[in-house]
Amino acid sequence: MQTSARNHLQGKVHAVHDGAVNTEVVLDLGEGQHLVAIVTKDSAHRLGLAAGKSAWALVKASWPILVKGAAPATSARNALCGTVKAITTGAVNTEVVLGLKGGAELVVMITTGSEKTLGLKVGDAACALIKATHVILGVD
Repeated sequence: MQTSARNHLQGKVHAVHDGAVNTEVVLDLGEGQHLVAIVTKDSAHRLGLAAGKSAWALVKASWPILVKGAAPATSARNALCGTVKAITTGAVNTEVVLGLKGGAELVVMITTGSEKTLGLKVGDAACALIKATHVILGVD
């Protein structure tokens, strides 16, 4: 399957917590990193999501919030931290590639004004904050 989402992170389901309507799925990305997704209960059951099952997390590059340095206290369930590997500056938007533990990469699209305000440089520590509802899950 090919998608327009720039970020495809593979992992194993660590935990599944059903609610009345939605289900919280914790995906283990390895290297001590977890990604929490909130999907409908129906979707979780249709995909057969259970502990130990392999799954993909899709995140559009425009959804995360990028912070320079360590992640602050926030209501976002996910903070994937790493090192800025590449920056491509455009007239309006800037693409930032964040290298995560284990070799995975996360692409984050921010405004060029935000890039300048943050003073981002290759090699900087940064974190991508991602709401659990902004994670799309898929299985093979």
